[in-house]
Amino acid sequence: MLVRTIDEINDTDSDIKTPNWRSKRIVLAKEGVGFSVHETTLYAGTENEFWYANHYEAVFVVEGEGQIIDLATNEVHELKPGSLYLLNNHDKHRVLPRTDMRTVCVFNPPVTGREVHDENGVYPLVTEEA
Repeated sequence: MLVRTIDEINDTDSDIKTPNWRSKRIVLAKEGVGFSVHETTLYAGTENEFWYANHYEAVFVVEGEGQIIDLATNEVHELKPGSLYLLNNHDKHRVLPRTDMRTVCVFNPPVTGREVHDENGVYPLVTEEA
C-alpha cells in the first residue's frame, strides 16, 4: 500500500513548475501500477497547447474555470469544478484557464517524471527500467 500527501511532493523532483502550470506527480511509473496521477494547476490567463500522442489522459477539474478547445474540430467546452475531459483519441487540445484551475490528471501509460513537452506539446514515451 502506498500513502502519500501533496505536502510530501512540494518542492521535490516530482513537483514540476513552469510559467503556465505546476504539476505535482503523486503516482509515477516506478510504482508499477500502469498509470500515473498528478495534481496540476494551470494558471489563469495562460494558453496551454498539448498533444499526448503517446499517452491517454483523463483530467478532472477540482477548482477553477476555463475552456478546452479540440484543435481538430475547434469545438470549445467549458470547464468548471466537477468537469472531466478524456483525451481518448490522443487529441490535440488547448486549455485556457480563466482562473487558476486545479486538476487531477491520470496518464496511461504512466509518466516517469522525466518527460518534457516537445515543440508540439507531446511527451515522449519514456519507460522505467525493469
